Amino acid sequence: MKNILTQENIDKLREELDYRMTVKRAEIAKEKLVAAAHGDRSENAEYKEACANYRENDNRIQYLLSMISTATVIDVKSADKSVIGVNSKFKIKFVEDEDEEIVSLVTTIDADPENMLISIESDLGKALVGKKVGDTVEVDAPSEKYTVEILEML
Repeated sequence: MKNILTQENIDKLREELDYRMTVKRAEIAKEKLVAAAHGDRSENAEYKEACANYRENDNRIQYLLSMISTATVIDVKSADKSVIGVNSKFKIKFVEDEDEEIVSLVTTIDADPENMLISIESDLGKALVGKKVGDTVEVDAPSEKYTVEILEML
């Protein structure tokens, strides 16, 4: 799967990856040593917790490596501002119920649907990307199909 990310997203992911591979791993290794010194590892809750922290950190490292290596990096600075793309902010109307919302289209890692920061990889995001003011699109979501009209770019 290719993740659509900005260079800023990649930089943040690399920063977290570096922290987790150096500082965080060293902290966890120290925790394990201290906990192991307390005796029998089979009944040592501190040691088990340190091992769980190690696995959790390692899983996050694998996730970060995957996100970085599979990313499609887009240049938002040179994007056409007359069409909807990553970091576009616009007003839409849900045609069926006449509700209007202000929406921002963002990358997957910046998505926050409760605050109308919609992922470019979501059903709504896929339907809107590349569209202009005045366009009406049908969104094919898993639970239903609905129609959205693009009212204005903000």
